[in-house]
Amino acid sequence: MIKLHEMTVADLLSLHTQIGEEFRLRGISRSANALTGDLAEYLFCNAFDWEQAANSAKGYDAIGKDQTRYQIKGRRVHRRNKSRQLSAIREIEAGHFDVLAGVLFDDDFKVRCAALIPRAIVQGHSKYNRHTNSNRFMLSDNIWSLNGVQDVTNRIRALLDEG
Repeated sequence: MIKLHEMTVADLLSLHTQIGEEFRLRGISRSANALTGDLAEYLFCNAFDWEQAANSAKGYDAIGKDQTRYQIKGRRVHRRNKSRQLSAIREIEAGHFDVLAGVLFDDDFKVRCAALIPRAIVQGHSKYNRHTNSNRFMLSDNIWSLNGVQDVTNRIRALLDEG
């Protein structure tokens, strides 16, 4: 019998990946991105001591001690889907958040890279999609080289590796 309470967070995430694959092979699941958003929020809030916003908060997921509002997005870059497009960003022009906290995970939920990106950069590098009434933003490699973007990969990775 597996003693889950004795496993690290990283070991549990790897097991979760294997279970998800078995569900997909059995036709039970069609998605590879169930845990991603919640894990991203958990990691950023714990790494930076942000207060997680209520689920009803419009356009942001957490607030920093300095009252900065963060929208947190995660993407699992899966072997069957290499896209780095984050989930829909609604009403970006309304300024509901100040900074986008984005993280890319690999197949086993290991942190590939993470960044804090000012809303102006997100807005300038996203594309409006009329069909979904939202903006699409790709967390591509070039984002890390833009002025104002903070690479926080090591901090997010370290938190996940601790657990």
